[in-house]
Amino acid sequence: MRRTPVRRTVPAAALTLALAVLGSACTAGGGGVSGTPGAAGLRDPYFPRLGNGGYDVTHYGLKLDADPVAHRLRGTAEITARATQDLSAFHLDLAGLDVESATVEGRPAAVNRAGKELTLRPAAAVEDRLRKGRTFRTVVRYSGSPLTITDADGSEEGWLRTADGSVALGEPAGSPAWFPGNHHPSDKASYDIEVTVPKGLTAVSNGELTSRRTAGDRTTFSWHTPEPMASYLATVAIGKFDTKESVTADGVAVFTAVDPKVAEESAPVLGRIAEVMEWGAENFGPYPFSSTGAVIDRRDDAGYALETQNRPYFPGPPDTGLLVHELAHQWFGNSVTPRTWQDMWLNEGFATYAEWIWLEDYEDIPAQDSFDEAFEDDDNWAFPPAEPPSAADLSEPPVYGRGAMVIHEIRLALDDDEAFFGLIAGWAKAHRHGNASTEDFTAYVEEESGQDLTELWDTWLYGESRPPEG
Repeated sequence: MRRTPVRRTVPAAALTLALAVLGSACTAGGGGVSGTPGAAGLRDPYFPRLGNGGYDVTHYGLKLDADPVAHRLRGTAEITARATQDLSAFHLDLAGLDVESATVEGRPAAVNRAGKELTLRPAAAVEDRLRKGRTFRTVVRYSGSPLTITDADGSEEGWLRTADGSVALGEPAGSPAWFPGNHHPSDKASYDIEVTVPKGLTAVSNGELTSRRTAGDRTTFSWHTPEPMASYLATVAIGKFDTKESVTADGVAVFTAVDPKVAEESAPVLGRIAEVMEWGAENFGPYPFSSTGAVIDRRDDAGYALETQNRPYFPGPPDTGLLVHELAHQWFGNSVTPRTWQDMWLNEGFATYAEWIWLEDYEDIPAQDSFDEAFEDDDNWAFPPAEPPSAADLSEPPVYGRGAMVIHEIRLALDDDEAFFGLIAGWAKAHRHGNASTEDFTAYVEEESGQDLTELWDTWLYGESRPPEG
């Protein structure tokens, strides 16, 4: 399903750009910058080249001009980051699009490209801004036809065409198809995303809509996401949408965007968003974001739903269970984000278990019944949820079904629902807007419960085979 970035020959135009900008940088700064280059990749167990070392992004300011019919995108990315070492150069992930220029602290930077890796060498004049602990600003201007990336399992991500527009979906490595950045879930940032589209279309993104303005035959939509967000959760959906805004009883802004072709069919499930949000807060603790909602496109516009931050994306009207699953991700996955992609079961196991709890509360189906059904499903025993064999297996049944079984086994071990729900709400609170690993989770559960759960982990989380009894 997922892939390792492929290196490709640098086009002549890109090489000319790099040499030209290098000359400008040297002229402006009088030489190179001292320090060491940031790493090209964070050695993720499944995507070793994804992300970059030497800095931490704090904010992305993206200005996009999109033409869905011509399938063209022009963008300016303003990236604010804090150096975690003295930097002489650093990398950005970008797939397919052509870089027109790059600056660091307003000075031209030399740009080199190898496949999906951009290397920026700042001018010596800005050396002081690249010292460890200092904040610096990078601006990259780019354009081209954004890529749709097909993964090993046949699913597609990146920038997808839809029936009347486009949608950007990023899990796990599709976001470099539409903006440059540090595209690993361990580097979260706030976002401002401004999208200009042909008049008559709507551009929906994460966070809150702060402005909408039309000039001539183009309309610009500006979206602000104040809370930290991993880049794979960023989205832009462009098309003809029926939109609706409201506020929950807890003061959370709700924004929904639905393709008119499926609006009537989608209405009943959308009407339950506030109810699901209230239920989620009761079980998992306060909602971690200032807005929520959903984007519903037509069936077959994408092959899957995705928990894009604040408002999940659905290809066609979801049932209530899927809505519960994707909204539960706002706590588990979006606020508490995996440290590496090997920890993805923490996202999917919790979201799947949320479905089981919903069935328990609203359809009188005990979570034990859902557990028993999952236990009998051979697909859930293909591999341990904490150790998928490869990147292609990250979205396979064990990560979901057996991941949920792990959560249920914890509930059985505690033998006290008040303690169990307090534990999972405490987990969401302890790592709110942060990152966490499987090791963080197992240590937390043992510390909070006061139990040695080695046997539980060995059997359900890391065990190779199904135990004799459920």
